[in-house]
Amino acid sequence: MTEPKRLAKLPLSVFIITLNEEDRIAQSVRSVIDWVDEVIVVDSGSTDRTIERAEDLGAKVVHHDWPGYGQQKRFGEDLCRNDWLLNIDADEEITPALRDEVIALFDPLPDTDICKLEILDIYPHLSEAKSWAYGYWQYRLYDRTKGRFSASTVHDTVRPSAEARIHVLKGKVNHRSFKTIAFAVDKMNRISSMQRDDMLGRKRKVPTWRLITEFPFAFFKGYFLRKHCLYGYWGFVLAYNYAFSRHLRVAKMYEAQILNKDAP
Repeated sequence: MTEPKRLAKLPLSVFIITLNEEDRIAQSVRSVIDWVDEVIVVDSGSTDRTIERAEDLGAKVVHHDWPGYGQQKRFGEDLCRNDWLLNIDADEEITPALRDEVIALFDPLPDTDICKLEILDIYPHLSEAKSWAYGYWQYRLYDRTKGRFSASTVHDTVRPSAEARIHVLKGKVNHRSFKTIAFAVDKMNRISSMQRDDMLGRKRKVPTWRLITEFPFAFFKGYFLRKHCLYGYWGFVLAYNYAFSRHLRVAKMYEAQILNKDAP
C-alpha cells in the first residue's frame, strides 16, 4: 500500500489563542498542522483537555495569562519564528480550498504583504456553511514586518502598515462560534461588558436614543441583510440573539453613565 502524499511544510507560523476549547481545538489544529512549519497554541488557563489535545496533534502550547484579545494575539505573534504568520481561532478551520490557495501563494514566497480572508459562520446542526452564510473579512495571513495585531483588549484586528500590499484570497475559513444558545448568551454578556469598558476607557458616549433604536435596527440587519431569514425558524433565533447582543452593549453603557456621573 502506498502512503498518502505528504504536503510540503511552508515557512509559515500558525498561532491560536485558547481557553477551554477541548471540543474544538482538534479541528482547528488538524486543518493546518500538516502543511505549515509550526503551530503555536497560546492558552490562558484551560482546565479541560485543550492543552493535551493540541499537543497530541503536534502543536506547541505556551501558557500566558489573559491580557485581552489584541494583546494575547500580539504575544502569540512574538512566539513565532517565521515572518509569515497565519492566525486562526480555536473555533475556526482552514478549508481545503483555502489551504491549496495558500500553498500556491508560497511558490516560492507570496508576492504580497497581507492577505484578506472571508470567515463563514457554520451552526451546530450543519456540516458546512450554506451558500448564503454570513461572512466577514479579516486580515489573518500576513508578513509580520508589514503589520501586526492591535493592542486593543476587545478588537483583535491586524493593522497593516501604510505601504502594505493587500491580496484577497478566495478560499474560506469555517467558523463554528455558536455551540449552544446558553453558550452564546454567556459570550454576549461577557463581550458586551468588555466593549463597555473599552468605550468608557476611550471616553466614548452612547446617545440615549439608541436604547430604542438599537434592537429593531440590529434585528432587521441580522434577519434580512445577513440573510438569517433563509435559515427558517433558526434564523429568527440568530437575528434575535444578534439584536439582543447589540442592545446589551448600549444598555450597559447607559447604565454606567447614569450610575457614574464622571463617566462619559
